[in-house]
Order: sequence, then C-alpha cells, then structure tokens
Amino acid sequence: MLRNKYGRRTFVKATAGVFAMGAASPLIRAASPNSKLNHAVIGVGGMGGVDRQNFAGHEHVRIAALCDVDRSRLDGAGNDHPEATKYDDWRELIEAEGDKIDMANASVPDHMHFPIAMALIRKGKHVYCQKPMCHDVAEVRALTQAAADAGVHTQLGTQAASTTGSRMAEHYIREGVIGKIQRVVLCSNRPGAIEAYRLEGPRPATADPIPENLNWDLWLGTAPERHFNNGIYHSMKWRAWQDFGTGWSGDIGCHLMHAPWVSLGLRAPSKVTARVQESWQRSPDRRRDTWPQSDHIVWTFPGNELTDGDIEMDWYDGHFYPPEEVLAMAPSENYPPESALWLGTEGALLLPNGGAPMLLPREQFREQPRPELPAGHHYHDFVDAIRAGETSRSDFSISGPMSETVLLGTVAIRVPDVDLTWDATALRFPYNPEADHYLRRSYRAGWEVPGFASA
Repeated sequence: MLRNKYGRRTFVKATAGVFAMGAASPLIRAASPNSKLNHAVIGVGGMGGVDRQNFAGHEHVRIAALCDVDRSRLDGAGNDHPEATKYDDWRELIEAEGDKIDMANASVPDHMHFPIAMALIRKGKHVYCQKPMCHDVAEVRALTQAAADAGVHTQLGTQAASTTGSRMAEHYIREGVIGKIQRVVLCSNRPGAIEAYRLEGPRPATADPIPENLNWDLWLGTAPERHFNNGIYHSMKWRAWQDFGTGWSGDIGCHLMHAPWVSLGLRAPSKVTARVQESWQRSPDRRRDTWPQSDHIVWTFPGNELTDGDIEMDWYDGHFYPPEEVLAMAPSENYPPESALWLGTEGALLLPNGGAPMLLPREQFREQPRPELPAGHHYHDFVDAIRAGETSRSDFSISGPMSETVLLGTVAIRVPDVDLTWDATALRFPYNPEADHYLRRSYRAGWEVPGFASA
C-alpha cells in the first residue's frame, strides 16, 4: 500500500503551511495574453478525468501537477501529461507546488472537497470544485466565505449551467415570458440510477485486502475509520454512503437547481421537508449508514418580484416521480427523466438537463422570439474569467448559497416527515436540534481543518 508521509496524528502540525493564508495569487504573472496558467489536477479518475481533459484543452492552461490516491489512475493520467509532477497526497502537492501553480480542481469524493478546496484557497489558488461543493452545510458556508476573503476565482462543477439551454431558460424567466413563477419541480429519475444506490444492508464487518495501488488511509481522509471492501467504496458506490457521499439529490441537485436558482434570484429557503423510501426509513442500519434510493424534498422560498408570493421547489428521485398533472405537461409521451420545470401564471417552462428549454403549451408560445445567446464551455469559460478578472457562471458567491440549499435537503432526508424551519443567518434549525446535528460532522482524529469547527 502507498504510504503518505503525514501520519494522522501529525496532520495539523505538518500541514500548517498548507492551510496558512497565502499571499496574493501568483496569477498576476498571467496577465500576458500569451502566458499559461499552471494547473493542478486533484483526483484524476471518473469526473476528475473529464475535468482534467477539459482544462488541458484550453490553450492557456498547462497541466503542471497530478494527484490521486489510486496509483494506477495516477500513472494513466501521467502518461497523458508526462511533464506533470505526480503525487498521491494532495497535501504534499500543495506544499511542494504552492508557489508554482495558479489553479486546481478538486474532483474527489464529496467528503474531501472541503479540506482540499480550503487549503488551496488559503494559498491564494483559484479553485474548480466538483459538485456538491462540500459534504456538509457548515463546510459550504465556510468555504464560500474563505473564497470571498481570499479574492480568488472559483467555479462549481455544474457543467449544464454554461449551456445555451440554461442561459435561454434564465432569459425567459427573467423576462417574465411565463408570468410570475408559482412553483418549480426538479426530478432525477434516470434509468439505472436506482441500482447505483442499492445498498440493502449495513457495512460489511470483515475486510478485503487493500489493493496495492490504493492508499486507503488517504482515501478515507476525514471520514471515520472502516475496513476496505471491494466494489462498494472506491471506486464504485461511495456516493451511496453517508460518510462519503451526499446521496442522489446531492449528486445531481446542483445541476438541476442552478437555472431556477439564478433565474429567480433565490436566496436561502425558510423551510425544508422530505419524505423518503419506506424500507430505508424502517431500517436503523440503513438510516445510520446509507442514503435512500428514493426521496421527495420540498424547499419553501420567500417570494420576490419574479414570483407569485412564496414558492415551493420540489425534488423527486428514484421511485418518487412528479405528480401526474406535471408529467402530463410534456409535449411528448415521455417526460424528461432529469429536468427542471417552472410553473408560472401564464404558462410553463421545461428544461431537460443539458437540453433546450420548451415553453408550454407550445401553441401559446409558437411566436416567442428565441434569444441569441453564445454557447458556453464551463471549463474554458472559467479559465477565461480568471484571465479577465471576471466572475464565472458558477462562482462560489452564486453556487455556495445554492449548495447550502441542496444540502439542507440531505439533512431533511435524515429527519424525514418534519417541517424544518431554517435560520440561514444563524446557520441552524431553531426548533429541531436533531437536524442541527447533521449540519456538520466529526472529522477523523488528525484530519481536522485549522480554523474550522467540526462537530
């Protein structure tokens, strides 16, 4: 097994420099139109591979460093970027490359987003972070503030947010094309997703041999100690475990919520509630360890000039589907299995994930002008925003409060069938201490983040 030079007990002391607030970002030197930004890839497999390839495709980006706890994945990425320095430990990368890199992406399991992104931001590096932004609500709040304080550029990995379809939907809503918005319905009922979250029993009591290519201690990171087992953690079903992932809504929710969030100028909800899969709710072992395969979450938001009073936003996944009257609105017999629907006083707008918006009923909006909007590239636009000193589409100032809202849904899942009043200013549920417990988790001893209070 690969070994990291930092023992868990000496993590905080050994990485004091990693987490120390750095000076101004070295991107000042990148002002020249022909200069390149040195980029570090943290997490090279899965979505990390997609992220790496997209950043490498920008003419002003140089892949300078690669990091992954899986040596086979790391070596494979190294073949694509032979000039990049390779690390299995992100702390060593930041310590060694801190004066050389300008930006980085954190594309690892959800439970490690916060410590990695926070260390980078405190070093003055620009950060692209996969969704959800963090594992816990309190982590999101701290990271959003840290990015603002450091003055760095950030981007959440909500690729659909940069598509022409998302931009068009936002335009229609802001222009009042379907009137005042009364309700928003999100759903993710994609075929095969149920199986990805199927974990019927508790974690195995016995251990499988740790593969030689995997540093299991580094993979666990902040999460509690547990045995390695084949096929259910790395690199398969980690999203289904509460210690590592944030469930189905945490996985896809940021993608689907972005356009409604931005188009309506939403802020923190006043209330959230959830109903869940009955078999999961009745099983103490599953509720303690895993996420359900089906949820229905409802957030209530204060109204504004674009809404018809306070509005509710629904999320359906797994075997929980939008109501029949919603499904019947699709112009074809198949409602998009992953989509956002705005219901307004003068019509509706349906946006399939990554697709083009449909104004409904179609006959009513047949003559509606289509705006001429440029196609976006989520990765390249982020690089260009850094170079131009502009705010990106999913900057943490935008995606941070949205990510908090998504993760409030994961709290409601763990306290189902209860109307949870939310106090965003105080970062608490004033009438439900049980729900407060899920806003932040305890970190494994030696993996604490300086300046941040875990549970």
